[in-house]
Amino acid sequence: MAILAVIPARMAATRLPGKPLRDLGGEPLVIRVWQRVISLGIADDCVIATDSEAVAASAREAGAAVAITSDRHPSGTDRVAEVAALARYSRFDTIVNVQGDEPFVSRDAVEGAAGFVANGIFPLGTASTTLAPGALDRPDVVKVVRADDSRALYFSRAPIPYLRDASDTAERNGTVRQHVGVYAYSRTALAAWVALPTHVLERIERLEQLRPLAAGIAMGVADVAGPVRGGIDTEDDLLEANAHWNAFTAGRS
Repeated sequence: MAILAVIPARMAATRLPGKPLRDLGGEPLVIRVWQRVISLGIADDCVIATDSEAVAASAREAGAAVAITSDRHPSGTDRVAEVAALARYSRFDTIVNVQGDEPFVSRDAVEGAAGFVANGIFPLGTASTTLAPGALDRPDVVKVVRADDSRALYFSRAPIPYLRDASDTAERNGTVRQHVGVYAYSRTALAAWVALPTHVLERIERLEQLRPLAAGIAMGVADVAGPVRGGIDTEDDLLEANAHWNAFTAGRS
């Protein structure tokens, strides 16, 4: 099945203004993400989706395909859906969303999420890894618990599952996973997702993936070896990413 990778990139980030065009290793951040996705060789095509002419110009200069999208999208998935609906991308059966601040996204995360969909196992796919030390109680780290068949049961910013008895700590720690923000969708599931109204759980947790889960659309959660570097959201994240860049490019896989 043909796979399309879409990199949503908006300029409205408040914690890191102008995020897509901030420098990472001598190139704009969004271009580094695009280069990473291309280097993995998993997607048959890759496009940067943005509402910014400045981002579009930078992408075109680098040789990337660009789609100008609405500036009213509430989430990256909505932006991805607009691109997937374009006639020039109608041949793609599996669509992968790699967020525009994930230059270190792993092969296992993209391949695992896409594999659920491309192989007809689940209509949606994502990834997870072992929880980082101290991350269980951090609301900025999204946790996920899975069914025995790797289907997502619930995502939360809270520590889940609740530890009723301290004697079960090891079992709890072996059950909860840290979400890795890559999504894959079948064309049908993507259209269904964005057609749904915002769900109360989505509003409470501020997690868009709870919308399809609440509607009964199954999402597989692939295993990714840790540690996993997350997105770049702050000035400190960007400084750390630049410090890490040379080592990453030397050993990328």
